[in-house]
Amino acid sequence: MKKTLLIIGIIVVLLGGFVWLTYNKLVKANETIDNQWAQVETQYQRRFDLIPNLVASVKGIMAQEQKVFGDLAEARTRYAGAGNTNDKAAAATQVEGALGRLLVVMENYPQLKSAENVTTLMTQLEGTENRISVERKRFNDAVKEFNVAIKTFPSNLIAGWLGYGERNYFEAAAGSATAPAVDLTK
Repeated sequence: MKKTLLIIGIIVVLLGGFVWLTYNKLVKANETIDNQWAQVETQYQRRFDLIPNLVASVKGIMAQEQKVFGDLAEARTRYAGAGNTNDKAAAATQVEGALGRLLVVMENYPQLKSAENVTTLMTQLEGTENRISVERKRFNDAVKEFNVAIKTFPSNLIAGWLGYGERNYFEAAAGSATAPAVDLTK
């Protein structure tokens, strides 16, 4: 009788240990998935922060160049329409100022400071897209490990009993293979 109780006790302790270890493994795997998804969201936030800056910088370049050409055309028109020396001098100063800005644009084009900003933002956005891709892969790897753990015997018995179910992989949204249209004229 004592031997039977001892054997039953050892079996209970072994089963309890197995349940305990399996539970801890599943909790750790589940938390890894949640943490990895938080990393994906962090990279999404970085993307969402960069895009408006990129669009504003591109619009800024377009506005900067249009302003220089517009200022130059306006100054030339004022000079041509000036009736006296003072007006011609003022118009000439305006032309020189606009011409100076145009020369700066010409000298530095395409290395405008604002173009450097766009290039920097584009590089950051590309880097962010790469980070998102890496974090999505890590997320899917964590989901795979978890799903394998809850589907393999004997931990599948304990996982179901503890309420752990299969987690979903990150999958690309329908239509994501098509590049979005970008309209900077608005």
